[in-house]
Amino acid sequence: MTRAVMLMFDTLNRRFLPPYGAEGIHAPNFTRLAERTVRFENCYAGSMPCMPARREIHTGRYNFLHRSWGPLEPFDDSTPQLLSESGVYAHLVTDHQHYWEDGGATYHNRYDTYELFRGQEGDPWKGHVRDPEMPQKVSRRAGKTVRQDRINRTYYPTEDLHPQTQTVSAGLEFIHTNAAEDSWFLQIECFDPHEPFVSYPRHRQWYRPDGDGDADADAEFDWPDYARVAEEPAVVEQARDEYRALLTMCDTSLGRVLDTFDELGLWEDTLLIVCTDHGLLLGERGWWGKNVQPWYDENIHTPLFLWDPRTGRSGESVEHLVQTVDFGPTLLEYFGIERPVDMQGVPIGPTLAATAPAREAGLFGSFGGHVSITDGRYVYMRACATEENEPLFEHTLMPTHMASRFTPDELRDAELVSPFTFTKGVPVLRTPARAGANPADFGTLLFDLHTDPDQRTPLVDAELERRMATLLVEQLRVADAPSSQYERLGLPETGEVGDEHLLAARQAPRAREAAAALPTRAHVARNASELLAPLGDLPAEAFADPVVARRAPMLADPAFRRDHAATSVYDLALTHPMITAEALEAVGDVVRGSRAMA
Repeated sequence: MTRAVMLMFDTLNRRFLPPYGAEGIHAPNFTRLAERTVRFENCYAGSMPCMPARREIHTGRYNFLHRSWGPLEPFDDSTPQLLSESGVYAHLVTDHQHYWEDGGATYHNRYDTYELFRGQEGDPWKGHVRDPEMPQKVSRRAGKTVRQDRINRTYYPTEDLHPQTQTVSAGLEFIHTNAAEDSWFLQIECFDPHEPFVSYPRHRQWYRPDGDGDADADAEFDWPDYARVAEEPAVVEQARDEYRALLTMCDTSLGRVLDTFDELGLWEDTLLIVCTDHGLLLGERGWWGKNVQPWYDENIHTPLFLWDPRTGRSGESVEHLVQTVDFGPTLLEYFGIERPVDMQGVPIGPTLAATAPAREAGLFGSFGGHVSITDGRYVYMRACATEENEPLFEHTLMPTHMASRFTPDELRDAELVSPFTFTKGVPVLRTPARAGANPADFGTLLFDLHTDPDQRTPLVDAELERRMATLLVEQLRVADAPSSQYERLGLPETGEVGDEHLLAARQAPRAREAAAALPTRAHVARNASELLAPLGDLPAEAFADPVVARRAPMLADPAFRRDHAATSVYDLALTHPMITAEALEAVGDVVRGSRAMA
């Protein structure tokens, strides 16, 4: 028999897993998993974040160079569909609500059958006209999604009703129903441990028994903002403990899958992949979340466990460089199905038997952000060549965002352009686009993971940068990146990379400044309280000072200040990387001086 199970957790940070060296985490089933599988030390995600990663699983190729978060395109290959067309039954169970939003609605339909479980992260599920009662919380998150999340939580007060539990139960039901059948693929996909970190007392007691040690027992902190850290260390640890608790709940679900493999003897003939799409920053580097920052190691360097019954290898780790784009080809190869020519990924199974690595480099990034490359030791994060981060275009035949359609304004200047090598002869719609974050705020970064695994000290090494930039350009060409990407990044579309293309030294001052964490809110309240006042209450003449124009140009713009009159300079700094710790201090000095002269 030939069967396969992929168990996917969203936002699984490898640094919190015992098999990858984490301590103080109750996750015995991840330890058990590592004993039964091959653990990969150099697995990297590619196109970020959630749905772009899933598009890679389907298509086996990078997509972030051509468009942002969106559906499968009409020209995309789809691994589950290819399996189905070749006689392998494909079934999906998931509580990942992005599948039924505008930007994900073409994915689950590629499986033969699917079950969707509602209620995660503000999923528009249960309808309540009256506003719910909201708890006191540390996070400043607000709005429709937070309101809906609070309603949804009331429908799973116990663990058995939680969407994660129901998803895994449905997956195990499929296994038991089809245990005697051949040729099937099951994808069990859990939204957890993605935020919000909703778990139960039996999971939290491993980290905060009876709530002891809470920084503020009355303030909930299970959903950090995607912003800089403003909280004191004890409060940061509170959020980390909520993540740890949810990870322990995920470990319980993993244990149920492993128990079923043991019970039914699935180890004899069933491939098992346990993976994730990306990690999460939990206060490291002075940041929460993802997307705003470069894709640092905590977010892009992912855990991967593989059991292949053909080899029986277990209880070992390997250094092979693999990526999310390899998951689809791995499944196709396992079932003996030829992979399409447009797939860039390579099957992992044969890679394990080879002495030479299957890939020299791995590409990763998000649309309009840093475009990064790793060879397994060095990581090169290429920022844009200019502050404008342009030109940037969407290339698509499915003009939708995560949870909305493209607006008429976005499409007004759209034009059909020539096909790419992977669009199967089909032209695509090109529309002007804007990035969600500007990589110029962080600069170009180069790290040596052997000597600097935490990526604290960016290198300035022209020879090394030239080698990594050359690798990057090679990958861009293989991916048939649009010409606009080369221009945005300041890299040659043809020819060799020369010294004139190097950016690390030129952008090093910005990189050093961006790396400094902001002071906490409590520190600012004690030492620079004017930075916590609404922008509209501060003297306008302060923002005409040349120091402000140079260090925080957005604050020198009267229109920007009008639009953000109710927001403090400090709160703007939390979500705008351009306002660094040094810039914040400089603005505070100017404001104090202006007030003193008034």
